[in-house]
Amino acid sequence: MIYRRLSAVVFSASAFFVAFVILGVPAQAKVVDVFEVKGVAVDATADAAAAARDQAVAEGEVAAFKRLLERLVIRSDYRRLPDFTREKVDSYLKDFSVAEEKTSQVRYLAKLDFRFKGDEVRRLLIDFAVSFAETPSKPVLVLPVFETAGTRLLFDDPNPWRDAWAARSLRDSLVPTLLPTGDLRDIAAIGGEQALAGDRQRLNAVAARYGAGDTLVAHAIQRMDERGRPALEVFVTRYGAVTEAKTVTELFPSVDGESFSGLMARAALELTLRVEDNWKLDNRLHFGQRGVVAAIVRIGGLKDWLAVRQRLDGVAVINSVDLVLLSRDEARINIHYIGEPEQLALALEQKDIALLREGDEWILSLAR
Repeated sequence: MIYRRLSAVVFSASAFFVAFVILGVPAQAKVVDVFEVKGVAVDATADAAAAARDQAVAEGEVAAFKRLLERLVIRSDYRRLPDFTREKVDSYLKDFSVAEEKTSQVRYLAKLDFRFKGDEVRRLLIDFAVSFAETPSKPVLVLPVFETAGTRLLFDDPNPWRDAWAARSLRDSLVPTLLPTGDLRDIAAIGGEQALAGDRQRLNAVAARYGAGDTLVAHAIQRMDERGRPALEVFVTRYGAVTEAKTVTELFPSVDGESFSGLMARAALELTLRVEDNWKLDNRLHFGQRGVVAAIVRIGGLKDWLAVRQRLDGVAVINSVDLVLLSRDEARINIHYIGEPEQLALALEQKDIALLREGDEWILSLAR
């Protein structure tokens, strides 16, 4: 079965339109559930298969809950979270399902999907005064450029910096980070020099190919520290479709006994975590701040309105949407939201919804 978080969207319209909507609306598109943790690997052995399964599910449930909290909370706040036993986690669990499983008389191996109760998890974090984010980002496309002997490598082999990014373990993050495959289309689209030059046309083209919102150019150069040990200097520039580029520089010194490949793997993971933390900081839910924006949705008919409504479903910062007026060519709505107006605009952007000012009115439209 597929589950999704129920949106708190409220609609009101004339009796005619209510009847028309009830009779003619197809099921809404399924929304990715931020409170679902998928693919939790479990492996337990006991005196009997049933006992092994119970043990595996219990261990998987606790592990899944930890992954969920780490998905929502910035790293510096992890220490403020308590340790959870299976008994405590049970009160937050909605249900779970089995994706894969193998069993013997004494052993149970499986991959499990756990779904947790969103409202209860939110209350838990609020009670512990831990800020959190729920808005999933569009994927970020990473272009790892490695500079060696004056040459800047992107899709060329060998590129150990690209290998380090490719070797990262998969993360169920609010910010998916992708690598281009490096096929002929990618090679024709952009090279290392063009990526470092910030060629917006080429960056946007390769990002669009992978359905990414932003592009992260990670330019790594091997250095030596003051003790003569290898170090990695990385210039990280993030390019958005409409935002200005931002560049930060990071120096990663090696530690005793660490190989250069190990250093690059550590740097790639750390930069991934920083991208995630920055997103969470920008999208923390401020429950004490609430606002309402009245917007006009220009439509060509009921089908267009339903498409907009489907996009609005699941936007974390939206409390409710009131449909004030629905006509053949426009819908007028009030969007009740949590946090700052900029957070609302950013959350809508992740759903490919544009909210733009035209004179004294806000116009909401599908970007694509």
